[in-house]
Amino acid sequence: MSNLVVEIGNTALKAAWSEKMTLGKTFRYQGEKYLDYILSIVGREKPEVILVSSVTPLTQDDIQVLQGKCNKLVVLDNNHKELIISYGLPSYLSYDRAASILAARYLFKGKGCTIVDFGTTLSVDFTDEEGLYRGGNISLGFRTRFKALSRYSRSLPLVEIPENPAQTGLSEVASIESGVVSGIIFEIEGYLNLHPENIAVFTGGDANYFAKRMKSSIFAICNLVLMGLALIADEYVSK
Repeated sequence: MSNLVVEIGNTALKAAWSEKMTLGKTFRYQGEKYLDYILSIVGREKPEVILVSSVTPLTQDDIQVLQGKCNKLVVLDNNHKELIISYGLPSYLSYDRAASILAARYLFKGKGCTIVDFGTTLSVDFTDEEGLYRGGNISLGFRTRFKALSRYSRSLPLVEIPENPAQTGLSEVASIESGVVSGIIFEIEGYLNLHPENIAVFTGGDANYFAKRMKSSIFAICNLVLMGLALIADEYVSK
């Protein structure tokens, strides 16, 4: 019997069926009816474990409904932080960051990692060769930077993600495109240079966009968070 892992993030829900760390069919949903969407996934197949990681706490009613749809429900939110601590990670980490770290530990055992997640926020986390967490940083994400420029200035337009931004802009729009893309590249290169011995792992929706623009060798694993959640779910099956 398969497990179902679900990540409810800032802008979307991502989910996948999993066997051990292997992901099967994946799903993406943007909307407010998260519970209804999860129930639609499990309508024909009862998972062994449903694992839900959420940036906002699940209600007790939602938890009760989901408990009836699987043999074991695992909820990871701000009301359930004990699991992060059990993996030797600080409790302030969000579960998406924690899951990425766990997956990178498993995939690159014996190697230090610099893990960059390109989402609503841009997070960078470091582990050493023993898998110990060595801290991390958070800044504005790729699309969030474009939105912030438009929202907090009086005259700048909202610019779409450019396919081939110039290194320097020769128009207002091109200047925004170049400024945001180049700024992120310079920022990430700085982080990679802090620990040049580390494996560089990019994840999140814009991982491939930036991986192909970096000078360093990059492992781009877009579903790293779901893979980490699958590892946690598999541990509950083993128990």
